[in-house]
Amino acid sequence: MTHQTVGHPGLPDDPRADVAEPTPSCPVEITLDALRGRWTTLVVRELLRGDRSFSELRQALPALSDKVLADRLAHLVQAGVLDRHRQAGWPPRTRYALTPRGRRLGPVLQALWEWGSR
Repeated sequence: MTHQTVGHPGLPDDPRADVAEPTPSCPVEITLDALRGRWTTLVVRELLRGDRSFSELRQALPALSDKVLADRLAHLVQAGVLDRHRQAGWPPRTRYALTPRGRRLGPVLQALWEWGSR
């Protein structure tokens, strides 16, 4: 059975789409997994504006709990979307920055925004 997206205009004809059920190697599933969880897209949005510390992210997203922010940052680092840079000094500071892979999520978020706006 060919995936419903194969051969449709605007979508690549890719053998990875020729599946009968979602697979971890599917590019769409990889993207959705990277963006999973409430608040994740807003954390990425803030980092698209530039590197941020945990405190700066908390200030930009005041309704987001510390626990959820820490979880989202750890997930995004593990997914290869963010780099975590610990700076020397006292107290120690940590900054988060998008990786090149993470910066490529900008157009993805823009496309989601546009789709949801219509």
